[in-house]
Amino acid sequence: MKNIIKKIISPITMTHWSSDLLFAFPRILCGYFLAVNFGGSKFGVPWSPEGSSDLAFLEVVEWFPKDIAEYGGIFSMFPVFFAWMGASSEAIGGIFLLLGFKTRIASFFILCTMLVAIIFQKSDNGLWAMLPAMGFLWIAIYNLILGSGKFGIDYLISKKWFKKTQ
Repeated sequence: MKNIIKKIISPITMTHWSSDLLFAFPRILCGYFLAVNFGGSKFGVPWSPEGSSDLAFLEVVEWFPKDIAEYGGIFSMFPVFFAWMGASSEAIGGIFLLLGFKTRIASFFILCTMLVAIIFQKSDNGLWAMLPAMGFLWIAIYNLILGSGKFGIDYLISKKWFKKTQ
């Protein structure tokens, strides 16, 4: 079990720190844009009913589950579940990607979300509409393979837990 965790957490590092720094820029920018612009916009904002000081839980905005249901098949059976999964993988996965924390796991969920977006949502609108999702897909693919590099929390965890860095 320790070997599996080691393979998931331990990033592949480059021979020079400047290569790792250059490698980190797309991961950090992708994580930021996914969390703030794409994933965050699919959640509603916390609200307070009149006369109440308690904030209600975040709710997925109404348009997103309806959009998911239009994909048909299993998506129409559980649109709220898939809306939460998509929004969470973008928002939470984006934060994890930004920090380089559980990079491969976050990249896998982002990869799945972007494939669904490309195939079911954007493919009818042409290549230009697919480009943002394809860009996030490409970045998720190389982060799934390489991990966070030296500039991520995964590197610090693997360095401390496994005492041997690459």
